[in-house]
Amino acid sequence: MRKWPKLLLKISLVIAIVAGAFYYWLRPLLVRVESTTLASGIHVKFRTQGMNVEEYTNEAWQPYFAKGINMGATIPGHYPGELAISEDEYERWFGMIQDMGSNVIRVYTIMMPEFYEALSKYNMKHQSNPLFFLQGVWSPEEQLIEGQDAFDPKIKEKFEQEIKDAVAAVYGKTTLTPEPHSGKAGGAYKYNAGPYLMGWIVGTEWDPKMVKGTNELHADTPDYAGKYFSSTPGANAFEKWLALMVDTAAQTEIQYGWQHPMAFANWVTTDPIAHPGEPLVEEDMVSVDPMHIEAVNWEAGYFASYHVYPYYPDFFAFDKSFQEMTNSKGEVDSYYTYLNKLKAAHPNLPVMVTEYGVPASVGVAHLGTLGRNQGGHSEKGQGEIDVELLEQIHGSGYAGAILFTWQDEWFKKTWNTQRYDEADRRAYWYNTLTNESFFGVLGMFPGKDEAIHIDGDSSDWNKLKDKKKLDVPTPGFEEIWATQDEGYLYLQAKLSEPFDPSKESIYFGADTLPGGNRHGPELHGMTLDEGLETLIQLSDDKQSRMTIASNYDIHARLYERSGLPEVDPKEKQDDSGIFKPWKLVVNYLLEHPDSRVDHPFGDVEVGILERGYSDPSRTEYNSKAMWQVQGQVLEMRIPWMLLGFSDPSALSVINYNAPTKNKFEKTHVKGVRFVPWIVKNDGVVGRDSSAAAQPVQVSAMPLYTWQGWEDKVNYVERPKQSYYMMKEALHKINGPMTTSDQSGS
Repeated sequence: MRKWPKLLLKISLVIAIVAGAFYYWLRPLLVRVESTTLASGIHVKFRTQGMNVEEYTNEAWQPYFAKGINMGATIPGHYPGELAISEDEYERWFGMIQDMGSNVIRVYTIMMPEFYEALSKYNMKHQSNPLFFLQGVWSPEEQLIEGQDAFDPKIKEKFEQEIKDAVAAVYGKTTLTPEPHSGKAGGAYKYNAGPYLMGWIVGTEWDPKMVKGTNELHADTPDYAGKYFSSTPGANAFEKWLALMVDTAAQTEIQYGWQHPMAFANWVTTDPIAHPGEPLVEEDMVSVDPMHIEAVNWEAGYFASYHVYPYYPDFFAFDKSFQEMTNSKGEVDSYYTYLNKLKAAHPNLPVMVTEYGVPASVGVAHLGTLGRNQGGHSEKGQGEIDVELLEQIHGSGYAGAILFTWQDEWFKKTWNTQRYDEADRRAYWYNTLTNESFFGVLGMFPGKDEAIHIDGDSSDWNKLKDKKKLDVPTPGFEEIWATQDEGYLYLQAKLSEPFDPSKESIYFGADTLPGGNRHGPELHGMTLDEGLETLIQLSDDKQSRMTIASNYDIHARLYERSGLPEVDPKEKQDDSGIFKPWKLVVNYLLEHPDSRVDHPFGDVEVGILERGYSDPSRTEYNSKAMWQVQGQVLEMRIPWMLLGFSDPSALSVINYNAPTKNKFEKTHVKGVRFVPWIVKNDGVVGRDSSAAAQPVQVSAMPLYTWQGWEDKVNYVERPKQSYYMMKEALHKINGPMTTSDQSGS
């Protein structure tokens, strides 16, 4: 009899353990999100109705405006496909995103399991106000571009499998093998995030040549008549292929008991609108029209998804037919005109702008009208433009606006800097010239972002343990200190007298490689025993800049035969004595017949060094501030690439050799030598005529060097000014703009 209590205790314990495990694994399935149920037992939470999206809530269908933000898949020091973002990190981000006013996150591809688990757990804690997501499915982009045929059986099979894997991952019913080098996530997907799904966006931005090639190869392809989605009469071959892929997603999802609105990814390049003023033929070569696909027996419906930026393609700046409307400020606005034309091209179909925005960066890649360039903005400037674009999208009657993007992504490349850096090392340093890395409203800043503020106050330097004193015996300088992080090389100098930029200029020459300029007008009669590759001049706001020795001008060398005038042979000689502005290309030379019209080569200067305050707690904060002086204290931060570095983590610089096949060679260096001087009253301070004949011994200057870093980076996560500006704007939007609202605006 005594054994029974012990036996019952053991049985109770086993039942409790089993029940606990059962609840742990099944609790995502037990979460109830209010939805309507079709006669077939299928759940529907969102649907499209006319030109709107609707959400089923409070036992009724309500108009819904997707106030969204795109989210990347990684953090600094990592590439997509690596297990980098923790579950706790995701949950914290979700709270920040909702607090900003967003109601939906858009992801482009299958995320790591932690994303879906974190979202499920977050929403279990916020069941009265869950955060939804749009799930993208990444197409086999490289194979499509290489093969130029979407109907290739291998490509078709690969994309169909990716769609099935994405659906299974969302509903927590698969285990995938990760492929970190290709960016493909993997692991055990056990959490059912399906109840929090808002919709599907199948595919990526389509290469126009591939679409045209597919259409030509398969012109006789019959219309696609699927179970849930079909092509319509007049659809081209690629659109029929897309109808098949969207139908595949629908047929796969319904097996899990749900329907969600479907779309495919699209962009301005392949929109159904003519761009007669577009210079580049390829940018108006072919259309992929969402109106050529329709939902059949899919209660959740179908919508159009477009990426729309104000600076690309070039017709936004040059096409007079897109300069017909004025914005709320009374300015002729090609972006606003385009939004209205695009929406009119999709009657009775909801349209979402699923990418828009500008980056906060020094680098610039394209120029737009009204200053809406791809880059060159401070955080404040980024926020002002992002808010303006949001308001225009909402005010034009769109069903959603999904900002690009949530977090900065160091691994990203940009077409006009990718030839200068190390392709396999981009994730390990902060290159502010690569604008694609800095679209985020959540900044990922280099490691000393909180330790050093550029403000002319040396107190923060006193706390640094890794600073190095540079013993440079130069008149006008009492001492110079240097340090570095993943984004900048920092200098702090104590001057002999307070600095007056209206009457004097401070120079810092930088030597990284043998050769360079040993003389020049900026040296005011001085000669050097070793040349300078780059030169910093600090004076008034219009003249503070970084320049580059003409024989080291990588921009001129690369584009001499691609649009820039032929370089004067004297400028290619070592010690030319000429320093050139540091520039990036923003558009190539286009000529008929490759272009509809002749289009000149374009570039912009990116070596301008703005004076300001880098402390985000100050009202005068300027994220682009590179130097400041207060009295006798000068502080400066120098972006690595402006010094010629292709990878500061390995002390690698771009070398002097002429580019071969548009690619520069890289050289490992030991560090940087700095040569400072002050010019006042048109002469170098402390250097009289008797010293003019004696070369300055650059080779004897102290070498500033640092320990490179392999794959571990330090970074600081901080919301940008644009985050708070978007927060204010998003909280003002409570739903879609109605027809009466539009007519009254």
